[in-house]
Amino acid sequence: MAKEGQKKGGGTKRKRKNSASSKRWNKYNISGDNIKREKTCPRCGPGIFLAKHKGRLHCGKCNYTEFLKE
Repeated sequence: MAKEGQKKGGGTKRKRKNSASSKRWNKYNISGDNIKREKTCPRCGPGIFLAKHKGRLHCGKCNYTEFLKE
């Protein structure tokens, strides 16, 4: 017989951990009535943003990389 709070398989119910949100709203610049997107991937199209790394921009979906000039 299973103890109280345990399932028949022997495992216990795990609590869900809170994770950080994606902060996707930081990829848009709002000034007055205009909304401007930051750099998007030219291969994947709008909606896929390029990640900023040290000296380069990178798309995690198609591995497109742009190197920044210093």
